[in-house]
Amino acid sequence: MHKHIVLLPGDGIGPEVVSAAKRILDAVAGRLNLTLTYEEHLIGGCAMDAQGTALSQDTLHACQRADAVLLGAVGGPKWDDPAAPVRPEQGLLALRKGLGVFANLRPVRVYPTLVDASPLRAEKLQGVDLLVVRELTGGLYFGQPKGRFEENGRVRAVDTLEYWDYEIERILDLSFQLAQSRRGKLTLVDKANVLESSRLWRQIATDMASRYPQVTLETVLVDTAAMRLVSQPAAFDVIVTENMFGDILTDEAAVLSGSMGLLPSASLGKATPGLYEPIHGSAPDIAGQGIANPLGTILSVAMMLRYSFQLEQGARAVEQAVERALAEGCRTRDLGGSLTTAEMTDAVLQRLAF
Repeated sequence: MHKHIVLLPGDGIGPEVVSAAKRILDAVAGRLNLTLTYEEHLIGGCAMDAQGTALSQDTLHACQRADAVLLGAVGGPKWDDPAAPVRPEQGLLALRKGLGVFANLRPVRVYPTLVDASPLRAEKLQGVDLLVVRELTGGLYFGQPKGRFEENGRVRAVDTLEYWDYEIERILDLSFQLAQSRRGKLTLVDKANVLESSRLWRQIATDMASRYPQVTLETVLVDTAAMRLVSQPAAFDVIVTENMFGDILTDEAAVLSGSMGLLPSASLGKATPGLYEPIHGSAPDIAGQGIANPLGTILSVAMMLRYSFQLEQGARAVEQAVERALAEGCRTRDLGGSLTTAEMTDAVLQRLAF
């Protein structure tokens, strides 16, 4: 089997963690019948400096031709001007739209040996193993009209929350399937008491539930969901929600694990390359020091093996190697340890077994 991967290291610690994850990919390929080729491109702030845009058309076309895309992180203080016409984050939004990846999967699992790293009490973290599915290409971030408009000497800012039924149907269908393959519970998070778009989400989810009799559907308002994520996190299995709610709730859920450096993500579409990235940012305060936690990116590689390459054996091997490394006390600084990025990657490689 041959697969072609586009690497988008990006800014800050992005190049460091992507390099670490590539070592894991190469090790897995060496154990399985897998040949990997790579090409590397710019995205985010570094692309703005070199090319004047956060995502060039050449880079997008390369990603569209690939079997999968691995992204590090974008942004940093150098480009942190909300009023700037071009921002690093625009590259990420354009990439998601250009690839047609509409579903962002973010698993959140609490490792028993890292319970003390979370700000929540240990008893609240027992059994936490949830998956957030965030709609990625609709909602406030993409709705039109959008912008600032002058009227009678005053300025009006407009963001439009818009969803088509087919956008909702495709991500709900995927979410039901994921819940069916897990513990059989799907939680739709919305604001149906206020928003018309949420009422459409709820209507479609309720109608679709009859096709998945093995899945229990519950609907929860977003403010209640935010509270339950920290008071009863183990009660969730699969959570599905719209773009902005998902953006906020996934960062909240990251607190459960004890470090954002641990959490991976996969962005998937239909018959398109998957986009894989850790959920953490570019961490410019530690960039270039070789101390970033690579596990979120390494676990994103495991998701790549599972969802884009259908190599469940390889995905599980990577996940188990990470779990063994953590269980045996391997820690980067964000987890209270002293291992460097390279040393943490070595620890995973040493425990990679098939």
